[in-house]
Amino acid sequence: MLIKAEKVLSTTQVKEIRKILESSQWVDGKVTAGIQSSQTKNNLQIPEDSDTASQLQQILLPALAQHPVFNAAALPLRVYPPLFNRYNEGMSFGAHIDNAVRFIQSAGLRIRTDVSSTLFLSDPDEYEGGELVIQDTYGEQCIKFEAGDMVVYSANSLHRVNPVTRGTRWASFFWSQSMVKDDGQRRTLFDLDQSIMKARAELGESHDIVLSLTGVYHNLLRQWTEL
Repeated sequence: MLIKAEKVLSTTQVKEIRKILESSQWVDGKVTAGIQSSQTKNNLQIPEDSDTASQLQQILLPALAQHPVFNAAALPLRVYPPLFNRYNEGMSFGAHIDNAVRFIQSAGLRIRTDVSSTLFLSDPDEYEGGELVIQDTYGEQCIKFEAGDMVVYSANSLHRVNPVTRGTRWASFFWSQSMVKDDGQRRTLFDLDQSIMKARAELGESHDIVLSLTGVYHNLLRQWTEL
């Protein structure tokens, strides 16, 4: 699964976050890396227990909660508080797979990382290189979206960030534990959800086809959900 969620943040929200980030303290990004990935991780990060991180999360989390594509794709049960990083010229992150389990210190609970998300806070013309490269069933996908757009993909995917050769790449990243553990089932539900949205637009809410497809969606969700 690899889904583009457009306009998660408005231009105004992106500018607000960037202004905060540009005046913040940064630490080595290895602080949140696993044993294997720490060997290839070279970036900077906002400390996740800082007031700055909390301030930024208060902007981003409501936007995520209201975004239909993110919710349809991830079907989130729990969301790890978003983190924020930057790649200066020469920085990169080698190929790795995200840790399967993360501990949310503020909530005192663990989450299974089913879904990874990267929200771009830099426009593509602000930097060169820095593509997020994700391996999926169709080969390597190079991702470099507009600021405010986000990629949602399976956390079991091998991925990397190519070296930045000019400028600075700003982003937020986080993980979700999905109500539906299986990636194939989530993809099926997402495709069905998008078909229902199109059918509603063309046929209306009360059309028999719309009602039937909606029933199928909820019956599958009921069968596959783990709460």
